[in-house]
Amino acid sequence: MHSMWTKSTSIPHLILASGSPRRQELMKLLDVPFVVRVPDIEEILDDTLSLAEAAMSLARQKAEAIDEKRAWVLGCDTIVEVNGHRLGKPVDAADAARMLALLGGTTHRVMTGCCLKQDETYHLFHQSATVTFAPLEDAEIAEYIGTGEPFGKAGAYAIQGYAARFITSIAGDYYAIMGLPVRALYQHLKELLR
Repeated sequence: MHSMWTKSTSIPHLILASGSPRRQELMKLLDVPFVVRVPDIEEILDDTLSLAEAAMSLARQKAEAIDEKRAWVLGCDTIVEVNGHRLGKPVDAADAARMLALLGGTTHRVMTGCCLKQDETYHLFHQSATVTFAPLEDAEIAEYIGTGEPFGKAGAYAIQGYAARFITSIAGDYYAIMGLPVRALYQHLKELLR
């Protein structure tokens, strides 16, 4: 595919501030040159902010953690919210089990916030979706945790993986659930890079 991005530069157009393999795969759909740099920050959820603001705040922190003034830096963060509980990434198997037990038989919201930063210029945006899980048995939760898939994922599941067995419905931006709202990012990059 021929790239539509016409900005002439010898450096990458974009730095993805994420170690997520899913985000890296989704970035390839945009056909924009990018490199990966993993930010070294401690992720702390701010419960005083709205869900969208909290996700964008973490995304901004990730972008700011990358010291780059020439290229655009993209930071992203995904948060799951269910019945007033905000779920980030599980710290261990017990935490993953707790999260999955909260999600079983409920509808929850998934929010991905993004921050595009170049020097002192910021573009913040977000996309969301709702996901409904079937009721989950303890044995199903334990089996799923045994796959290793819940770790490193907001809400302790990957919608594109084994957790597909638990999903009864989805409304909204599917790619926001995966951690990179492709269409919204594409629109912002069209404005910034062409």
